[in-house]
Amino acid sequence: MPSDSRSDLPKGVSDNLPVHAQDIYKEAYNSAWDEYGHDEPRAYRVAWGAVERSYHEGDDGKWVKGACQD
Repeated sequence: MPSDSRSDLPKGVSDNLPVHAQDIYKEAYNSAWDEYGHDEPRAYRVAWGAVERSYHEGDDGKWVKGACQD
């Protein structure tokens, strides 16, 4: 189901991602929801993919802006 605001996001997103990453997730999810005919699993994958283009999970488990430093 699309989100109108960050407060509508799944708890795993709102509890773990920085605010800007939450906005990326929300916009990507809503767009994919519409584009792919309300296919929730696909919208979820698209949203996380969009977040992962700008953020990565650091060694401490916190999401930080930038490319992964492998």
